[in-house]
Order: sequence, then structure tokens, then C-alpha cells
Amino acid sequence: MAERGGAQGRVQGYAGTWPPRQAAWTGDFAPSGFDAWSSFIEKLRTWVRAEAGAGRLLPWVPVAFGVGIAFYFTADYEPVAWVTAVAAVILGVAAFLLRRQKLFPLAVMIAAVAAGFATATWKTAIIAHPVLAKAMFSVPLSGFVEARDIRERTDRFVLRVAQMEVPRGGIRLERVRLSVRKGTAPDVGSFVELKARLQPPLAPLRPGSYDFGRDMFFQGIGASGFVTGAIKTVAAPVSGGLSLRYAAFMQGLRDAIDDRIRKSIGGDQRAIATALLTGRRDAITTPVNDAMFISGRGHVLSISGYHMAVVAGVVFFAVRALLALIPALTTGFPIKKWSAAAALAAAAFYLLLSGAEVATQRSFFMTAVVLIAVMVDRRAVTFRTLAVAAMIVLVLAPEALVHPSFQMSFAATLGLVALVQIGMPRLFASPDNSMTARAALWGGREIMTLTLASLVAGLATTPYAAFHFHRVTPYGVLANLAAMPVVSAVVMPAGMLGLLAMPFGLDGVFWKLMEFGIDWMIVVTEWVAALPGAIGRMAAFGTGPQSRRPWPGRAAASDAHRQGCVPCQGVARRRRRPKASRGFLAAGRRLL
Repeated sequence: MAERGGAQGRVQGYAGTWPPRQAAWTGDFAPSGFDAWSSFIEKLRTWVRAEAGAGRLLPWVPVAFGVGIAFYFTADYEPVAWVTAVAAVILGVAAFLLRRQKLFPLAVMIAAVAAGFATATWKTAIIAHPVLAKAMFSVPLSGFVEARDIRERTDRFVLRVAQMEVPRGGIRLERVRLSVRKGTAPDVGSFVELKARLQPPLAPLRPGSYDFGRDMFFQGIGASGFVTGAIKTVAAPVSGGLSLRYAAFMQGLRDAIDDRIRKSIGGDQRAIATALLTGRRDAITTPVNDAMFISGRGHVLSISGYHMAVVAGVVFFAVRALLALIPALTTGFPIKKWSAAAALAAAAFYLLLSGAEVATQRSFFMTAVVLIAVMVDRRAVTFRTLAVAAMIVLVLAPEALVHPSFQMSFAATLGLVALVQIGMPRLFASPDNSMTARAALWGGREIMTLTLASLVAGLATTPYAAFHFHRVTPYGVLANLAAMPVVSAVVMPAGMLGLLAMPFGLDGVFWKLMEFGIDWMIVVTEWVAALPGAIGRMAAFGTGPQSRRPWPGRAAASDAHRQGCVPCQGVARRRRRPKASRGFLAAGRRLL
């Protein structure tokens, strides 16, 4: 109780308790007088209840699954695989038993986190292989060539090691990636003998930066280096297997396509056309490559969801239009589903032709889920579709979570799905006689859709591009509006028609048409890149608490050195760990 002094001749005082009565706590998160905070908490509770409702929980499962994978990569020590599996199973069973209880949403999220943690642990245990811990010189190697990359200045190939001369007690590597002079890389599928200088996988250039060694580990590559002598092709002592014959066939197909394109066009136009169709993007000159990334068109060079969507979309609408010309088919048969099946087959062929890298596989899964939804009469572009695609990718390749392409691709797709489901209906929900309808007759709706799509995708990927590549693209929307319609309507369809016309020898005209569209894209790219302020540089965000887990390769090499076991110093089992980051707090401090 508060009391006021009333003695005459004295200064009246006031004594009371804290906090005052009008601001007493009500048992919630904020004082009762703080109406804004209370309304925010109530709104947050409403959102949580809505997301936990029927049909709304699925999109959050891959988020929790990804959190479990992130926990794995930041663990101080390698988890025990069987313990993680048992824990995931127990939590999954508990979530199933609680399916009719109020705790079911929380139980599902916890089970998904445990499942993600266990999946990443088992993926690492399954693909574990020797990794070089110290440089080795003039190492005799022999094995099969599994892959080959043609680059601007040098060529590169992956060798599946069959025999490696190492000192007694040493560990033999399984795969190495070697660089050679341009034009001297052996054919895929051949058995070669050579000598090479081997180096450990490249470590991060700075604490917390991108770890190339981690990517090499998950690709099964234990070392990189370059050939020091002549490469000798000899007869293979054993068969390379079905997978190697398939790789040789697809590499021959890519070489044939590149050769046919080379006969019609050249320069950067030929390199970009080859990159769009076969995934080879290393022959593009440095100025054009830099201009593509400065203007925000760098994603065009890497086969991603955009390319898959264009290929599947063109095939879908072309097949459906051809089938619609036959009246008997339109009235009694599901030509829409047939068209979706044809588009799925085209996307699968495009996946195989482009090399089926992890980023391309992710794009194919997303496209396949959409097409399958069309075939089973489900709504295609939804958050559920995106969630299913994300779960497929994370289960098959949990290491993709820490890769920039995964983060940027799903961020852009999430923004576009939100635009389609929420933004577009509200934007164009108006009477037919309104100004919006009249503008749509002149293409205003299409222009607005393309502008919004470019803006949303650009804003969604900007934080990831700033963090990983230390750059932003201020004029990305402008470059999109000017170049991407030509790429979608001219370049990609011409390339697909060229592939279809190759067996008949009639593909030359389509490569010329493709060159015309690529010329326009290069002109727009260089113009945007030359605008004032086009180069948006970002300082490094900094790093957060570093993982203290010792790298197995370094620990093994140090123990071998202390014990005097010289042969064991060269090779050991190791894998790289990504570093945690502070996120946007450090970036905000730098901007301020």
C-alpha cells in the first residue's frame, strides 16, 4: 500500500511498492498496460494454432529435418550412428502414439529433428573413405576415368583409383581429381596410368568461409592435384562396371552435342549454349562470366529449377497442343496427364544429359513432384509440393543443406510459391471491366507477373548471395526483365529443337537461333554490369562459435608423426566441417 505523509510543516512524500498497481503483472509475457505486446503475443498464438492444424503441419517437417542436419554439422565430435538411429525411431514411434493428443505437433517436430540428425550421420558413415592429409609427390596411379571437365585454360578429370603405389602401411585413395593441360584429358571410361602430385582437399580460405573439402568428401574424392607426366592409356585389367559404361555413353553424347554446336557457332555463345544443354560451363571467358554474376544472371549458367521448369513446360504445352488437334483425344482421354508424363520423361532425360549433379537432381525432384501432382489431379504449386521436394533432397543428400545452391534455390522457390498462392490472387482479383482487366488485354498482367517474380526471387536469394559470395545485384530485376523472356521463349526452345533435329542433320538452324538469343542475353548482361553501382560488394559476415570437433585426418597425421610412422603421415580418414555463423547481426554491425 502506498501512503502519503501528512504532517504539517514537512514535505509530503510518497512511499509505495514496485511495480505500481496499474502495471502489475498478469501472469503473461508483458505488463497488462502494454497492449501492443499482448496483441502481438495473441497474434503469434493464433498463427501457431493455425500452422498446427490439419494439413498445415507438413511444410514444417522439412524445416525441422533440416535443423537436425544442421545440428549434426555443428557437433563437436562424430556421433555414434546406431545411437542416432535408435533415438530417431523411438521419437518417431512416440510421435505416432501421440497423434491424437495436443502434443502431436511438438512430437512430430522433435522426431523430424532426430531423423535429420540420424540421416546425416548415416550418410557420412556410408560414404566414409580415405582422404589425403599431407601432400605427396610423383605418386604412380592407375585407374578408370569417371568424369571429365573441359575448362577455359585447363581440363580436369576424376580418376577411380585401381592401383596406387604407397609405402608399406599406407592407405590407398579411392578417387582423386586431377588437372591436365587443355585438350589432354583422357576419355571417360578409359583405363590410364600416370604420375601425379597430390594435395589435400582445399581448406576454407578464412574461418567460417566455404569449405570445398567438405564437398569433395561427399563426392567421394580424397585428394586433388595435377598430372606431372604423360598419361598412358592401357587395357583395363577388369571391367569398369555398368555405371562406368553409362558414364562413358553420356559423356560421348555430350561431346557429340558440343561438337555439333561448335560447327555452327563459336566463342562465348557456343560455351553458353553447351552449358545450358549439357551442364559444361567452364569454357566461358572470364569477362562474360563476371558480367553474368554482376548482373545477377549467373544462375542461368548452372542448370537449376529454372531450366527444368522451362524444359518441362515447353514439352508439356507442346505435347498438349499437338494432342488437342485430334478431337477424338480431347473428348475421351486425359491429354493433360499424358502431357505431364511426356514432360516428366523430358525432364529425366535432361537430368541425365546434364550430368545429374546434386543441384540438378534437386531441381528434377521439384519438377517431378509438380508433374506427378498434375497426373494424380492434385494442385501442383503448393507449399506441400515444395515440402515434399525438400524432404526428398535432404534424405538423399543431407549435405546439400549447407550448400549455397540448395539454400538459394529453395528460398527463391518458396517466395514464388507464396506469390502464386497469396499474392497473385489478391492482385488480380478484380471485376472484368476494371482497369486491371483492360491492362491484362495488352499484356500488363504478364509484365506484372514477370516483374513480381523477378523481384520476389531476387529478394529471397539476396541474403544468401551476400553471405556466400559477398556480393549483391542491385539491377537484377532489370536484367531479368530484359533477358529472361528471350531465354525462355527463344534460347531454351531452340536448344531442345536442336537436340531433336540432330539425328536428322537439321539442327544447324536451331543453333543459329539459339546464338541470336544468347547474343541478346550477353548484350543485356554487359550493359547492366556496366551501370553505375552494379557491383554490390558485401563484407564478410564473420563467424560465430567455432566447432571444436577435431578433424580425423589431422589427428591421425599428428599421431603418426609423433610415433615415427612416416608412411602413415600421407593419408588418413577425414572430412571437413562447416562453421557456424552469426547470421545477419554481424552484417548489420558492419553496415552501421
